[in-house]
Amino acid sequence: MLQGYGLYLEEHEAFRRTVRAVVEKELKPFASQWEEQEEFPRELFTRFGELGFLGLKYPEVHGGSNAGELYEAVLLEEMGRCGSGGVAAGLGAQHTIATGPLHKFGTEEQKQRFLAPAIRGEKIGALGITEPNGGSDVAGLRTTARRDGDHYVVNGSKTYITNGVRADFVVLAVKTNPDAGHKGLSLLVVEKGTPGFSVGRKLKKLGWRASDTGELFFEDCRVPAANLLGGLEGQGFYQIMGNFQWERLSLALGAIGAMEEMLEVVMAHVKDRRAFGHALHEFQVVRHRIAELATDFEAARQLTYHALRLHVGGEYAIAQTSMAKKVATETACRVADACLQLHGGAGYMMEYDIQRHWRDARLGPIGGGTSEIMNEIIAKQLGL
Repeated sequence: MLQGYGLYLEEHEAFRRTVRAVVEKELKPFASQWEEQEEFPRELFTRFGELGFLGLKYPEVHGGSNAGELYEAVLLEEMGRCGSGGVAAGLGAQHTIATGPLHKFGTEEQKQRFLAPAIRGEKIGALGITEPNGGSDVAGLRTTARRDGDHYVVNGSKTYITNGVRADFVVLAVKTNPDAGHKGLSLLVVEKGTPGFSVGRKLKKLGWRASDTGELFFEDCRVPAANLLGGLEGQGFYQIMGNFQWERLSLALGAIGAMEEMLEVVMAHVKDRRAFGHALHEFQVVRHRIAELATDFEAARQLTYHALRLHVGGEYAIAQTSMAKKVATETACRVADACLQLHGGAGYMMEYDIQRHWRDARLGPIGGGTSEIMNEIIAKQLGL
């Protein structure tokens, strides 16, 4: 289907068919149930590990398949169609943000302890960056880690952490040198059960309800120095930024998959629903509205694929990635809102999936760097 875009090959489309079959059979039928429970089964991590979905871009020596980022891009798109942004976010966080820094910057010992079991789905990982008063200001975070012999003593807190409640380990952003600005940041891997590490509330959210999002607290938490990512202090800012491009592309790709699903849902609805003696799609205003949505979707997809093409080609496409993240996620919000409107009163009812798409889409322009942050990045890349 997408080979004409000059991006995905037939082997990628074969993988897409495999993922879509899993989504249709094992995820989508249970999306509403998991949303109501505000949790999906932990066993999905091991299931995705068995399928090889958690290690597509990682080397075989750590349990991955080394298939490459284009395969993960296909997975991210198809997970956008699963009917629950929370399920897509929880599973996606495992292979896009929690394990990415371990793969790129971890020591071999750290990769064997944390990356390999995460690829198998045996351990759940989380990335702990955002703080209650920090938001997107990575350099301004306040959680500290003071060296004390063979340990670091960690004090501080994190919030809005995906998988934070049931994570077996957290790749934690800390300040090892509070006076050095962004050069004083480091990443520490903190394991569940470490004295001084506690999980606060499981946060209640507008959307993404099936994923757990937690508050994390650290009070004189002693973490072995061997858990310092890469074994070097002061590299945290660069380690975080090194994975941001893929995180933002992943959000754009998920938005593309979700929009495709929304458009299919609304197309079926306007063909089946009748008003004033006619099917809704027979009204020109409805046809033209959907034509506009399909055009907006295609524009967002093309921009996202352009950024993806540059990324997998080895370019550090900061501006294009930021543009894709901004446009795809904002377009998904508009598409979701219009599709809900086209459902009329039914769209406002919890029994229809479109309301969940509407709620889930709203996080896109916030998570992984707000649209305002994307604008600032783009402006800087333009030399402003």
